[in-house]
Amino acid sequence: MTFYQGQSLADAVREATAVLSDAGVPSPRVDAELLAEHLLGVGLGRLRAMLLGDASAPEGYGELVQERAGRVPLQHITGVAYFRHLALRVGPGVFIPRPETESVVQLVIDHVAGMQNPKVVDLGTGSGAIAGSIAHEVPGAEVHAVEYSVFAHAWAAKNLEPLGVILIEGDLRDALPEHNGTFDVVVSNPPYIPAEAIPTEPEVALHDPPEALYGGGADGMELPTAAAASAARLLKPGGYFVMEHAEVQAGWISGMLQRTGRWKDVATHYDLNGKERATSAVLASPSPDE
Repeated sequence: MTFYQGQSLADAVREATAVLSDAGVPSPRVDAELLAEHLLGVGLGRLRAMLLGDASAPEGYGELVQERAGRVPLQHITGVAYFRHLALRVGPGVFIPRPETESVVQLVIDHVAGMQNPKVVDLGTGSGAIAGSIAHEVPGAEVHAVEYSVFAHAWAAKNLEPLGVILIEGDLRDALPEHNGTFDVVVSNPPYIPAEAIPTEPEVALHDPPEALYGGGADGMELPTAAAASAARLLKPGGYFVMEHAEVQAGWISGMLQRTGRWKDVATHYDLNGKERATSAVLASPSPDE
């Protein structure tokens, strides 16, 4: 179906909602509104007021609706992903940040509350959502971020430079050796999907970069294990590590951290949907080579 500029905004959004619903888009009405708002640039509240009047549909609306019906991620179409207090620039080649990761950021912010100039690093920053939010919400924090993908690094640079985050292109497995034993917090949302667990959502399977999804190995645990090892190397004694993971991986990750003998106060944390979303721990002792 094509939406013409002369059609009323209310009718266009209503028809777009039906098209997106038929295509299996999870939130068809909201997406239809956000696509119209993207073209009009008026803000979602103003758009919803306009829907009650006689405003016309914006030019190009039909093309965007068809893209979304093809399960191109909404954020790729609009170029923006909203995360906590940030509007992040995103597009092909970078993992779109998820709302559940906001609770991981909150764990870090709660931990550093009252700490003077905490030094924090985000391993595998992607779009820069975690590192950028910490820099934005923790005045005085020294925030570093590491990203391996050239494409994701380019997006992260756009998002993090204005926030003063120190971004490097590198591998979370061996990055920042010159900073060993100096960080107060290491946070990571590494790739963790098992090799055979192909995501069912087209937006994820077809558009999120594979290197941001699959954690390595049949169980997906290679990169999470590496992130934990890097955290033990980078943290000060008593430093705090928190890592996001899949709900079904919580027990495995807690056990892995405990078996190393390097960590204490290992704890699992739930997201707003009640899922075991992250695990944190405190470094018990310096690494042997320090």
